[in-house]
Amino acid sequence: MASLADATPPIALGALDGRYRAVIAPLVDHLSEPALNRERVHVEVEWLIWLTDHAVVPGVRTLTPGERAALRQVVTDFGAAEVAELGEIERETQHDVKAVEYFLKRRLSAIAPAEADRGLAELIHFCCTSEDVNNLSYALMVKGAVTQVWLPRATALVSTVAAMAHDLRDVPLLAHTHGQPATPTTMGKELAVLAHRLERQLRRVRRADYLGKLNGATGTFGAHVAAVPDADWPEVSRGFVESLGLQWNPLTTQIESHDWQAELYADLARFNRVLHNLCTDVWTYISMGYFAQVRGQGTVGSSTMPHKVNPIRFENAEANLEVSNALLDVLASTLVQSRLQRDLTDSSMQRNIGTAFGHSLLAIDNVSRGLAGLDAVPEAMAADLDANWEVLGEPVQSAMRALGAQGVSGMENPYERLKELTRGRRISGADLREFVAGLGLPDDVAKRLCELTPATYVGAAPRLVDFLDVESD
Repeated sequence: MASLADATPPIALGALDGRYRAVIAPLVDHLSEPALNRERVHVEVEWLIWLTDHAVVPGVRTLTPGERAALRQVVTDFGAAEVAELGEIERETQHDVKAVEYFLKRRLSAIAPAEADRGLAELIHFCCTSEDVNNLSYALMVKGAVTQVWLPRATALVSTVAAMAHDLRDVPLLAHTHGQPATPTTMGKELAVLAHRLERQLRRVRRADYLGKLNGATGTFGAHVAAVPDADWPEVSRGFVESLGLQWNPLTTQIESHDWQAELYADLARFNRVLHNLCTDVWTYISMGYFAQVRGQGTVGSSTMPHKVNPIRFENAEANLEVSNALLDVLASTLVQSRLQRDLTDSSMQRNIGTAFGHSLLAIDNVSRGLAGLDAVPEAMAADLDANWEVLGEPVQSAMRALGAQGVSGMENPYERLKELTRGRRISGADLREFVAGLGLPDDVAKRLCELTPATYVGAAPRLVDFLDVESD
Protein backbone atom coordinates (compact mmCIF):
# COMPACT_ATOMS: atom_id res chain seq x y z
CA MET A 1 0.00 0.00 0.00
CA ALA A 2 1.34 3.42 -0.95
CA SER A 3 2.19 5.72 1.95
CA LEU A 4 0.07 8.86 1.98
CA ALA A 5 2.71 10.47 4.18
CA ASP A 6 5.03 10.53 1.17
CA ALA A 7 2.56 12.26 -1.17
CA THR A 8 3.54 15.52 -2.86
CA PRO A 9 2.37 18.11 -2.03
CA PRO A 10 2.11 16.96 1.60
CA ILE A 11 -1.33 15.88 2.76
CA ALA A 12 -2.71 17.73 5.77
CA LEU A 13 -3.29 15.66 8.89
CA GLY A 14 -6.06 17.88 10.22
CA ALA A 15 -9.29 19.10 8.66
CA LEU A 16 -8.44 22.78 9.11
CA ASP A 17 -5.45 22.58 6.79
CA GLY A 18 -7.21 20.15 4.47
CA ARG A 19 -10.94 20.17 3.85
CA TYR A 20 -11.56 23.59 5.41
CA ARG A 21 -8.38 25.39 4.42
CA ALA A 22 -10.12 28.12 2.40
CA VAL A 23 -12.26 29.20 5.35
CA ILE A 24 -9.47 29.45 7.93
CA ALA A 25 -6.72 30.68 5.56
CA PRO A 26 -6.83 34.29 6.89
CA LEU A 27 -5.65 33.02 10.28
CA VAL A 28 -2.43 31.69 8.75
CA ASP A 29 -1.06 35.24 8.56
CA HIS A 30 -1.52 35.55 12.32
CA LEU A 31 -1.37 32.22 14.14
CA SER A 32 0.83 29.88 12.11
CA GLU A 33 4.43 28.94 12.88
CA PRO A 34 5.77 31.21 10.11
CA ALA A 35 3.59 34.03 11.47
CA LEU A 36 5.18 33.49 14.88
CA ASN A 37 8.65 33.76 13.33
CA ARG A 38 7.67 36.89 11.41
CA GLU A 39 6.48 38.51 14.65
CA ARG A 40 9.71 37.48 16.34
CA VAL A 41 11.62 39.23 13.57
CA HIS A 42 9.32 42.24 13.99
CA VAL A 43 9.92 42.43 17.75
CA GLU A 44 13.70 42.05 17.39
CA VAL A 45 13.82 44.75 14.69
CA GLU A 46 11.76 47.18 16.75
CA TRP A 47 13.85 46.49 19.87
CA LEU A 48 17.04 47.34 17.98
CA ILE A 49 15.47 50.52 16.62
CA TRP A 50 14.12 51.48 20.05
CA LEU A 51 17.50 51.02 21.74
CA THR A 52 19.31 53.10 19.16
CA ASP A 53 16.64 55.79 18.75
CA HIS A 54 16.58 56.39 22.51
CA ALA A 55 20.36 56.13 23.03
CA VAL A 56 19.81 53.51 25.73
CA VAL A 57 23.30 52.08 25.32
CA PRO A 58 25.88 54.90 25.46
CA GLY A 59 28.13 55.38 22.46
CA VAL A 60 25.91 53.54 19.96
CA ARG A 61 24.84 55.61 16.99
CA THR A 62 21.28 56.14 15.87
CA LEU A 63 20.20 54.27 12.78
CA THR A 64 19.56 56.36 9.68
CA PRO A 65 16.01 56.62 8.30
CA GLY A 66 17.09 54.42 5.42
CA GLU A 67 18.45 51.75 7.74
CA ARG A 68 15.30 51.76 9.83
CA ALA A 69 13.20 51.41 6.69
CA ALA A 70 15.39 48.58 5.42
CA LEU A 71 15.12 46.69 8.70
CA ARG A 72 11.35 47.06 8.76
CA GLN A 73 11.25 45.92 5.15
CA VAL A 74 12.74 42.62 6.34
CA VAL A 75 9.50 42.10 8.26
CA THR A 76 7.29 43.27 5.40
CA ASP A 77 9.05 40.97 2.91
CA PHE A 78 9.12 37.96 5.23
CA GLY A 79 7.79 35.12 3.06
CA ALA A 80 8.43 31.59 1.88
CA ALA A 81 12.15 32.11 1.17
CA GLU A 82 12.73 33.63 4.58
CA VAL A 83 10.76 30.85 6.26
CA ALA A 84 13.01 28.29 4.55
CA GLU A 85 16.20 30.19 5.45
CA LEU A 86 15.14 30.51 9.06
CA GLY A 87 14.37 26.79 9.13
CA GLU A 88 17.89 26.01 7.94
CA ILE A 89 19.40 28.19 10.65
CA GLU A 90 17.20 26.59 13.32
CA ARG A 91 18.38 23.13 12.29
CA GLU A 92 21.86 24.30 13.23
CA THR A 93 21.01 26.23 16.38
CA GLN A 94 18.31 23.84 17.62
CA HIS A 95 16.72 26.97 19.08
CA ASP A 96 13.99 28.92 17.33
CA VAL A 97 14.56 32.37 18.86
CA LYS A 98 18.33 32.14 18.53
CA ALA A 99 17.79 31.32 14.87
CA VAL A 100 15.86 34.59 14.49
CA GLU A 101 18.76 36.48 16.06
CA TYR A 102 21.26 34.99 13.58
CA PHE A 103 18.86 35.56 10.69
CA LEU A 104 18.65 39.27 11.55
CA LYS A 105 22.38 39.61 12.03
CA ARG A 106 22.80 38.45 8.44
CA ARG A 107 20.36 41.10 7.28
CA LEU A 108 21.91 43.85 9.37
CA SER A 109 25.36 43.10 7.96
CA ALA A 110 23.98 43.93 4.50
CA ILE A 111 22.07 47.00 5.68
CA ALA A 112 24.94 48.49 7.72
CA PRO A 113 28.06 46.83 6.29
CA ALA A 114 30.72 49.28 7.45
CA GLU A 115 33.47 48.01 9.76
CA ALA A 116 32.49 50.59 12.36
CA ASP A 117 28.89 49.33 12.42
CA ARG A 118 29.60 45.71 13.22
CA GLY A 119 28.89 46.34 16.89
CA LEU A 120 25.26 47.15 16.10
CA ALA A 121 24.60 43.44 15.71
CA GLU A 122 25.21 42.96 19.44
CA LEU A 123 22.07 44.98 20.15
CA ILE A 124 19.93 42.41 18.35
CA HIS A 125 18.28 40.42 21.16
CA PHE A 126 20.13 42.62 23.68
CA CYS A 127 19.55 41.45 27.28
CA CYS A 128 16.55 39.41 26.13
CA THR A 129 15.50 35.98 27.18
CA SER A 130 13.55 34.05 24.57
CA GLU A 131 10.30 34.73 26.38
CA ASP A 132 10.84 38.49 26.07
CA VAL A 133 10.51 38.03 22.33
CA ASN A 134 7.95 35.23 22.40
CA ASN A 135 5.42 36.83 24.72
CA LEU A 136 5.37 40.02 22.68
CA SER A 137 5.12 38.04 19.45
CA TYR A 138 2.18 35.98 20.69
CA ALA A 139 0.41 39.07 21.99
CA LEU A 140 0.75 40.72 18.57
CA MET A 141 -0.32 37.54 16.79
CA VAL A 142 -3.42 36.99 18.91
CA LYS A 143 -4.35 40.67 18.77
CA GLY A 144 -4.09 40.60 14.99
CA ALA A 145 -6.09 37.39 14.71
CA VAL A 146 -8.85 38.76 16.93
CA THR A 147 -9.11 42.28 15.56
CA GLN A 148 -8.48 41.55 11.88
CA VAL A 149 -10.06 38.13 11.36
CA TRP A 150 -12.18 36.60 14.13
CA LEU A 151 -13.91 39.72 15.41
CA PRO A 152 -14.99 41.06 11.99
CA ARG A 153 -16.45 37.64 11.08
CA ALA A 154 -18.20 37.30 14.44
CA THR A 155 -19.52 40.86 14.27
CA ALA A 156 -20.93 40.25 10.79
CA LEU A 157 -22.66 37.10 12.01
CA VAL A 158 -24.27 38.86 14.98
CA SER A 159 -25.40 41.65 12.64
CA THR A 160 -27.09 39.00 10.51
CA VAL A 161 -28.91 37.53 13.50
CA ALA A 162 -29.96 41.04 14.60
CA ALA A 163 -31.28 41.83 11.12
CA MET A 164 -33.33 38.62 11.17
CA ALA A 165 -34.67 39.60 14.59
CA HIS A 166 -35.86 42.95 13.28
CA ASP A 167 -37.34 41.38 10.15
CA LEU A 168 -39.30 38.84 12.23
CA ARG A 169 -40.13 41.08 15.21
CA ASP A 170 -43.89 40.78 14.65
CA VAL A 171 -44.11 37.12 13.58
CA PRO A 172 -45.87 35.24 16.42
CA LEU A 173 -44.32 32.03 17.65
CA LEU A 174 -45.50 29.35 20.05
CA ALA A 175 -42.84 29.20 22.74
CA HIS A 176 -41.77 25.90 24.24
CA THR A 177 -40.48 25.69 27.78
CA HIS A 178 -39.35 22.23 28.88
CA GLY A 179 -40.37 21.16 25.38
CA GLN A 180 -44.01 21.95 26.11
CA PRO A 181 -46.24 24.64 24.56
CA ALA A 182 -45.86 27.85 26.53
CA THR A 183 -46.68 31.56 26.43
CA PRO A 184 -46.40 32.79 22.81
CA THR A 185 -43.60 35.10 21.79
CA THR A 186 -42.30 36.26 18.41
CA MET A 187 -39.53 34.75 16.34
CA GLY A 188 -37.90 38.17 16.22
CA LYS A 189 -37.78 38.48 19.99
CA GLU A 190 -36.26 35.00 20.37
CA LEU A 191 -33.55 35.77 17.81
CA ALA A 192 -32.98 39.14 19.50
CA VAL A 193 -32.26 37.33 22.76
CA LEU A 194 -29.51 35.33 21.04
CA ALA A 195 -28.12 38.38 19.23
CA HIS A 196 -28.06 40.32 22.51
CA ARG A 197 -26.20 37.51 24.28
CA LEU A 198 -23.66 37.18 21.48
CA GLU A 199 -23.11 40.95 21.32
CA ARG A 200 -22.39 41.11 25.07
CA GLN A 201 -19.55 38.65 24.58
CA LEU A 202 -18.23 40.57 21.58
CA ARG A 203 -18.10 43.72 23.70
CA ARG A 204 -15.90 41.87 26.18
CA VAL A 205 -13.64 40.67 23.37
CA ARG A 206 -13.39 44.20 21.95
CA ARG A 207 -12.20 45.41 25.37
CA ALA A 208 -9.57 42.70 25.72
CA ASP A 209 -6.15 43.56 27.15
CA TYR A 210 -3.06 42.35 25.30
CA LEU A 211 -0.17 42.37 27.74
CA GLY A 212 3.54 42.17 27.15
CA LYS A 213 6.79 42.24 29.08
CA LEU A 214 10.48 42.71 28.40
CA ASN A 215 12.44 42.30 31.63
CA GLY A 216 14.93 39.47 31.25
CA ALA A 217 15.48 35.94 32.47
CA THR A 218 13.50 36.15 35.72
CA GLY A 219 11.71 39.47 35.34
CA THR A 220 14.29 41.49 37.30
CA PHE A 221 16.13 43.41 34.57
CA GLY A 222 19.24 41.79 36.04
CA ALA A 223 21.28 41.66 32.82
CA HIS A 224 20.03 45.08 31.79
CA VAL A 225 21.15 46.80 34.97
CA ALA A 226 24.49 44.97 34.95
CA ALA A 227 25.19 45.98 31.33
CA VAL A 228 23.91 49.58 31.42
CA PRO A 229 23.33 50.61 35.05
CA ASP A 230 22.37 54.22 34.33
CA ALA A 231 19.36 53.42 32.14
CA ASP A 232 15.86 53.47 33.63
CA TRP A 233 15.12 49.98 32.41
CA PRO A 234 11.52 49.68 33.62
CA GLU A 235 10.68 52.86 31.70
CA VAL A 236 12.61 51.67 28.65
CA SER A 237 10.63 48.45 28.78
CA ARG A 238 7.33 50.22 29.28
CA GLY A 239 7.93 52.57 26.38
CA PHE A 240 8.93 49.76 24.06
CA VAL A 241 6.03 47.45 24.90
CA GLU A 242 3.52 50.27 24.56
CA SER A 243 5.08 51.31 21.23
CA LEU A 244 4.01 47.90 19.92
CA GLY A 245 0.40 48.65 20.82
CA LEU A 246 0.42 46.37 23.87
CA GLN A 247 -0.18 46.94 27.58
CA TRP A 248 2.96 46.74 29.71
CA ASN A 249 3.11 44.13 32.46
CA PRO A 250 5.68 45.26 35.07
CA LEU A 251 5.54 42.19 37.33
CA THR A 252 6.37 38.81 35.86
CA THR A 253 8.69 35.84 36.26
CA GLN A 254 10.64 34.79 33.18
CA ILE A 255 7.33 34.50 31.37
CA GLU A 256 4.47 36.93 30.95
CA SER A 257 1.79 35.33 33.10
CA HIS A 258 -0.70 34.79 30.26
CA ASP A 259 -3.66 35.78 32.44
CA TRP A 260 -4.88 38.08 29.68
CA GLN A 261 -4.93 35.14 27.31
CA ALA A 262 -7.00 33.08 29.73
CA GLU A 263 -9.46 35.97 30.06
CA LEU A 264 -9.74 36.39 26.31
CA TYR A 265 -10.15 32.66 25.64
CA ALA A 266 -12.89 32.45 28.28
CA ASP A 267 -14.77 35.22 26.47
CA LEU A 268 -14.28 33.53 23.10
CA ALA A 269 -15.46 30.23 24.57
CA ARG A 270 -18.54 31.91 26.03
CA PHE A 271 -19.34 33.41 22.64
CA ASN A 272 -18.93 29.93 21.16
CA ARG A 273 -21.32 28.47 23.73
CA VAL A 274 -24.01 31.04 23.03
CA LEU A 275 -23.53 30.43 19.31
CA HIS A 276 -23.91 26.70 19.97
CA ASN A 277 -27.23 27.53 21.66
CA LEU A 278 -28.29 29.45 18.54
CA CYS A 279 -27.41 26.43 16.41
CA THR A 280 -29.51 24.03 18.46
CA ASP A 281 -32.46 26.43 18.56
CA VAL A 282 -32.41 27.14 14.83
CA TRP A 283 -31.94 23.42 14.11
CA THR A 284 -35.05 22.75 16.22
CA TYR A 285 -37.05 25.48 14.49
CA ILE A 286 -36.09 23.93 11.14
CA SER A 287 -37.25 20.51 12.35
CA MET A 288 -40.57 22.08 13.42
CA GLY A 289 -41.04 23.64 10.00
CA TYR A 290 -40.70 27.22 11.26
CA PHE A 291 -37.80 27.79 8.87
CA ALA A 292 -37.43 26.39 5.38
CA GLN A 293 -33.97 25.78 3.90
CA VAL A 294 -34.54 27.07 0.42
CA ARG A 295 -31.82 29.48 -0.66
CA GLY A 296 -28.40 28.36 -1.84
CA GLN A 297 -29.20 24.73 -1.10
CA GLY A 298 -27.88 23.09 -4.22
CA THR A 299 -26.19 20.36 -2.21
CA VAL A 300 -27.30 16.79 -1.71
CA GLY A 301 -29.28 16.48 1.50
CA SER A 302 -29.35 12.70 1.70
CA SER A 303 -27.62 10.12 -0.46
CA THR A 304 -30.83 8.09 -0.64
CA MET A 305 -33.78 10.36 0.23
CA PRO A 306 -34.25 12.99 -2.49
CA HIS A 307 -36.68 15.14 -0.48
CA LYS A 308 -34.23 15.90 2.33
CA VAL A 309 -32.31 19.10 2.93
CA ASN A 310 -30.32 18.49 6.07
CA PRO A 311 -29.40 21.39 8.41
CA ILE A 312 -25.74 20.45 8.06
CA ARG A 313 -24.37 23.97 8.52
CA PHE A 314 -25.67 24.14 12.07
CA GLU A 315 -24.61 20.59 12.89
CA ASN A 316 -21.13 21.21 11.51
CA ALA A 317 -20.94 24.41 13.54
CA GLU A 318 -21.92 22.60 16.74
CA ALA A 319 -19.08 20.12 16.33
CA ASN A 320 -16.51 22.79 15.55
CA LEU A 321 -17.63 24.95 18.46
CA GLU A 322 -17.17 21.99 20.78
CA VAL A 323 -13.64 21.33 19.47
CA SER A 324 -12.79 25.03 19.72
CA ASN A 325 -14.04 25.25 23.29
CA ALA A 326 -12.17 22.15 24.37
CA LEU A 327 -8.97 23.83 23.19
CA LEU A 328 -9.84 27.28 24.54
CA ASP A 329 -10.67 25.80 27.93
CA VAL A 330 -7.41 23.86 28.20
CA LEU A 331 -5.45 26.88 26.96
CA ALA A 332 -7.05 29.10 29.60
CA SER A 333 -6.51 26.64 32.43
CA THR A 334 -2.96 25.64 31.49
CA LEU A 335 -1.44 28.97 30.49
CA VAL A 336 -2.03 30.58 33.89
CA GLN A 337 0.16 27.90 35.52
CA SER A 338 3.96 27.99 35.67
CA ARG A 339 6.34 26.19 38.00
CA LEU A 340 8.28 28.78 39.95
CA GLN A 341 9.95 31.16 37.50
CA ARG A 342 9.57 29.12 34.28
CA ASP A 343 8.58 25.86 32.65
CA LEU A 344 7.86 25.10 29.02
CA THR A 345 4.28 23.84 29.17
CA ASP A 346 3.06 27.22 27.94
CA SER A 347 5.34 27.05 24.91
CA SER A 348 3.82 23.79 23.69
CA MET A 349 0.29 24.85 24.65
CA GLN A 350 0.40 28.14 22.74
CA ARG A 351 1.10 26.32 19.50
CA ASN A 352 -2.56 25.24 19.59
CA ILE A 353 -4.02 28.76 19.66
CA GLY A 354 -4.46 28.79 15.90
CA THR A 355 -6.39 25.52 15.96
CA ALA A 356 -8.75 26.85 18.64
CA PHE A 357 -9.42 29.99 16.63
CA GLY A 358 -9.71 28.00 13.40
CA HIS A 359 -12.54 25.78 14.62
CA SER A 360 -14.41 28.80 15.98
CA LEU A 361 -13.97 30.66 12.68
CA LEU A 362 -15.16 27.61 10.77
CA ALA A 363 -18.27 27.44 12.96
CA ILE A 364 -19.00 31.14 12.41
CA ASP A 365 -18.71 30.57 8.66
CA ASN A 366 -21.07 27.60 8.79
CA VAL A 367 -23.69 29.44 10.85
CA SER A 368 -23.49 32.43 8.51
CA ARG A 369 -24.03 30.21 5.49
CA GLY A 370 -26.78 28.30 7.22
CA LEU A 371 -28.71 31.43 8.16
CA ALA A 372 -28.34 32.77 4.63
CA GLY A 373 -30.27 29.74 3.36
CA LEU A 374 -33.31 30.15 5.62
CA ASP A 375 -36.74 31.57 4.99
CA ALA A 376 -39.22 31.92 7.84
CA VAL A 377 -42.52 30.05 7.44
CA PRO A 378 -45.10 32.11 9.37
CA GLU A 379 -47.88 29.74 8.28
CA ALA A 380 -46.27 26.85 10.16
CA MET A 381 -45.86 28.98 13.26
CA ALA A 382 -49.47 30.13 12.99
CA ALA A 383 -50.73 26.56 12.69
CA ASP A 384 -49.01 25.54 15.93
CA LEU A 385 -50.39 28.58 17.70
CA ASP A 386 -53.93 27.85 16.52
CA ALA A 387 -53.63 24.26 17.77
CA ASN A 388 -52.74 25.37 21.31
CA TRP A 389 -55.46 27.62 22.65
CA GLU A 390 -54.82 26.26 26.13
CA VAL A 391 -51.84 28.63 26.42
CA LEU A 392 -54.42 31.39 26.97
CA GLY A 393 -55.19 29.93 30.36
CA GLU A 394 -52.38 32.10 31.67
CA PRO A 395 -53.81 35.52 30.71
CA VAL A 396 -57.31 34.55 31.83
CA GLN A 397 -56.23 33.46 35.30
CA SER A 398 -53.90 36.47 35.57
CA ALA A 399 -56.80 38.83 34.77
CA MET A 400 -58.91 37.06 37.39
CA ARG A 401 -56.14 37.47 39.97
CA ALA A 402 -55.93 41.20 39.24
CA LEU A 403 -59.69 41.58 39.66
CA GLY A 404 -59.67 39.51 42.85
CA ALA A 405 -56.96 41.74 44.27
CA GLN A 406 -59.23 44.71 43.51
CA GLY A 407 -62.07 43.15 45.52
CA VAL A 408 -64.20 41.86 42.64
CA SER A 409 -66.22 38.88 43.84
CA GLY A 410 -66.33 35.53 42.07
CA MET A 411 -62.65 35.52 41.14
CA GLU A 412 -61.60 32.85 43.66
CA ASN A 413 -59.12 30.08 42.77
CA PRO A 414 -58.36 31.31 39.23
CA TYR A 415 -55.31 29.11 38.75
CA GLU A 416 -57.10 25.97 39.83
CA ARG A 417 -60.11 26.72 37.64
CA LEU A 418 -57.99 27.26 34.54
CA LYS A 419 -55.93 24.18 35.33
CA GLU A 420 -59.08 22.10 35.35
CA LEU A 421 -60.06 23.54 31.97
CA THR A 422 -56.73 23.27 30.17
CA ARG A 423 -54.35 20.76 31.72
CA GLY A 424 -53.89 17.56 29.75
CA ARG A 425 -56.40 18.45 27.06
CA ARG A 426 -56.75 20.57 23.97
CA ILE A 427 -59.34 23.32 23.87
CA SER A 428 -60.65 25.46 21.06
CA GLY A 429 -61.23 29.17 20.83
CA ALA A 430 -64.94 28.50 21.33
CA ASP A 431 -64.22 26.51 24.51
CA LEU A 432 -62.17 29.36 25.94
CA ARG A 433 -64.71 32.03 25.06
CA GLU A 434 -67.51 29.99 26.61
CA PHE A 435 -65.45 29.60 29.78
CA VAL A 436 -64.67 33.33 29.93
CA ALA A 437 -68.32 34.22 29.39
CA GLY A 438 -69.30 32.22 32.47
CA LEU A 439 -66.82 33.87 34.84
CA GLY A 440 -68.84 37.00 35.55
CA LEU A 441 -66.02 39.29 34.48
CA PRO A 442 -66.56 43.00 33.89
CA ASP A 443 -67.64 43.55 30.29
CA ASP A 444 -64.42 45.29 29.21
CA VAL A 445 -62.22 42.52 30.64
CA ALA A 446 -64.38 39.77 29.16
CA LYS A 447 -64.29 41.49 25.77
CA ARG A 448 -60.50 41.84 25.90
CA LEU A 449 -59.97 38.19 26.80
CA CYS A 450 -62.47 36.89 24.26
CA GLU A 451 -60.71 38.80 21.50
CA LEU A 452 -57.34 37.34 22.49
CA THR A 453 -55.85 34.56 20.35
CA PRO A 454 -52.61 32.60 20.74
CA ALA A 455 -51.18 34.64 17.83
CA THR A 456 -51.98 37.98 19.50
CA TYR A 457 -50.92 36.94 23.01
CA VAL A 458 -47.31 38.07 22.57
CA GLY A 459 -47.21 40.87 25.12
CA ALA A 460 -44.45 43.40 24.43
CA ALA A 461 -42.32 40.91 22.45
CA PRO A 462 -42.14 42.98 19.23
CA ARG A 463 -41.17 46.13 21.15
CA LEU A 464 -38.43 44.28 23.01
CA VAL A 465 -36.57 43.74 19.72
CA ASP A 466 -36.06 47.50 19.57
CA PHE A 467 -33.81 47.26 22.64
CA LEU A 468 -31.31 45.26 20.62
CA ASP A 469 -28.08 47.23 20.21
CA VAL A 470 -25.58 45.49 17.98
CA GLU A 471 -22.40 46.95 16.50
CA SER A 472 -22.46 46.62 12.74
CA ASP A 473 -19.55 45.24 10.77
